[in-house]
Parts: sequence; C-alpha cells; structure tokens
Amino acid sequence: MAFITSAPSGQTGTLKQAASAKNRPNFQAAQALAKQKSLEKKAGKYKLPLGELAIFTQQLASLLNAGLPLVQCLEALQDQTEDPVFRIIIRDVRVDISSGNSFSSSVKKFPRSFNSLFISMIEAGEASGALAEILSKVASYFESSVKLSKKVKSAMTYPIAVIGLATALVNVLLIFVIPVFAAMFADFGAKLPAPTQMLIDLSNFMKAWWWAIGLSCYGVYYFGGKFIATPRGRRLKDLSLVKAPIFGNLIHKIALSRFCRTYATLMRSGVPILRTLEIVASASNKVQVEDACVEIAKHVSQGGQVSDVLATNPFFPPMMKHMVKAGESTGNVDGMMNKIADFYDTESEATVASLTSLIEPLLIVFLGVIVGGIVMAMFLPIFQLGAVAGGLK
Repeated sequence: MAFITSAPSGQTGTLKQAASAKNRPNFQAAQALAKQKSLEKKAGKYKLPLGELAIFTQQLASLLNAGLPLVQCLEALQDQTEDPVFRIIIRDVRVDISSGNSFSSSVKKFPRSFNSLFISMIEAGEASGALAEILSKVASYFESSVKLSKKVKSAMTYPIAVIGLATALVNVLLIFVIPVFAAMFADFGAKLPAPTQMLIDLSNFMKAWWWAIGLSCYGVYYFGGKFIATPRGRRLKDLSLVKAPIFGNLIHKIALSRFCRTYATLMRSGVPILRTLEIVASASNKVQVEDACVEIAKHVSQGGQVSDVLATNPFFPPMMKHMVKAGESTGNVDGMMNKIADFYDTESEATVASLTSLIEPLLIVFLGVIVGGIVMAMFLPIFQLGAVAGGLK
C-alpha cells in the first residue's frame, strides 16, 4: 500500500513561486515577439509624418557629409529613433541595402513612409553621386513645408476651438436650460414673443430628435468623405476651397508655393523634367496643379515651354507667368521658381498673420450674436412680464 503525503503549505507556496519565476521569462519573450510582429505588420502601411521625415533626411545628410557609409548612417539613425514603427522601417531598409540593393529601391518598399519626391531625389543622388548634397536640399524643402504648415494649423486652432466650445454651449442651453424657461413661461398662459417661441420649438425638437440629428451629422460626414474620395468630389472640393472666402486666397498661395518649390528642387537635383512634372502633380494635392502638370508635360514633350501653358491657365497669376518666361530666356527656370516660391511663402505668412488678427474680432461678434441672441430671446418675455402675465398681448 502506497502512502501519499502532502507538502507543507509553506513549501507548496515556494514551489508555485519557483514555477512562476521559471515561466516568467518565456511569457515576457512571447510578449516581446508578439509586439515585434505587430510593429512589423504596421511598418508596410505606416504613414510617416512629414516632420519626422524632414528630421530623418537632415540627420542622414549630416552623417553622409561626415564621411560615414550609408549602412552605418542608417544603423545610427535606427538606434536613436524613438518611433518604434519607423525604427523597424529603417532596419529593413538597412538590411536590404546590406544585401546589395540600392537605397532608392529599398525605400520604394515603404511608399507611405517615403513619398515620391524623396524617392526620386534619392534616385537622382545615386545617379549623380551627390546623395548627401541632394538630401540636404530635400531636407530644406521638407522643413520649409513643415514650417508653413505649422503656422497655418496654429492660426486655425484658435477659431476651431472657440467654435467648438460655442457649439457645445449652445447645445447645453437648448437641451437643459431653455426647457426650464419654457416650463415657467407655460404657466403664464399667454402668447410668447416670436423669437422666444422659435427657440423653445427648436429646444423641443432637439430633445425629441437628438439621435436623428446625430445620425444625420454622421451620415453627412461619412458619405461626404466617400464622395470627396471620388475624382469628381475631389475636383469639386479643390475648386471650392480655392474660391472660398477668407481662406481661399491663402490656400491658393500655398498651392503655388508648393508647385514652384517642388519643381525647382527636383530640377536642380537633375531629375528629368517629365518625371519632375509627374512628382509635382502628385505632391500638390490640388487638381488644378495636376491638370496643369499634365498639360505642361504634353506641351514640353512636343518641344514647347512651361511658360506657354502657364500663360493660358487662369490658376497661375500673371506675375508668375512673366517670371518663368524670364527664367526660360536666361536658362535659370529653377532659380526663378525658387524666387517665386519664396515670394508666395512670404505672402502666405503675411496672410496667416492678418487672418489671425482678423479672426479674433469676428469670433467675438459670432459669439455675441449667437449666445447673446439666445439670452435675449429667453429674457424677452420677462421684460414684458406684466403684459404677458396679464394676457394683454
């Protein structure tokens, strides 16, 4: 007969802790492996922010100028990059180059992280043997784009925040505050002033149909986004933005600056003109520029000049057409394009500054009209309390 003895409770706890400690490294390793696979899966579809790409390009150009080999430069950048997904991308590019592939073919595998402008400039740098110099030009281009974008976003942040807060305040007044006044006015048993009655009707409608309003807003957002994604919707959106009041002029200037800056940067780096126009079209994000680039490419392939198309396209102002014509006559189109881009960058910054100073009083008037109108409509019966309570009106 076998006797079964149980271990003391203290010893059992010690055994469980030992087993747990033994299994902990395996669990942590499995977690690390799962996280690594998740990052690698994201890398192929990762959209790298332009600001991070600008920093990466500038750092890579500096390391190459210092005389370090490309693989060693990428290894250094991989170690210091804080973005875990971008670190995986740099690692894969470095390994691909170490296997004998070119830098341009390696970055082409990540089209959402490295845009067509960056890839084409890498190809031009590899062909000319001046990769570090061309990367410095690309970095300057990216930095100027990021700088202007930040100024525009900072100018838009304040009005968007104020309008959002005003919308929330109006909804609170309509849903929670006005019904209290409506109940009080109902005891008067008299006809209310038209503004007050309209406001109460609106409040009742929102309380009863808030879910339908929410669904409608979501439907407009969802189907509007789907429509804008179509060629016709995108064209309508771009045409409307350029003609929009207040901000249309700014959007137009930014588009012209981007067109000129991209064109000049690519041409100075030795990219063929037809490929330059293709990249400019894709980098513009404006159908007007895309149409112009297609027309320019067709005209240039037949022996024409860029200024000939610009002279007949209303999207480009007369000053730009004359400057490009002068650049063609002197053989310095890229230099003239850079000057035009500098001019429109300065104009855009001035427009942003003026809009910032103009938006503040406009928002004050907007808030005064909306919120003040609601308050006046609700207190109007109180001002006429004697007449309303007596049923004289």
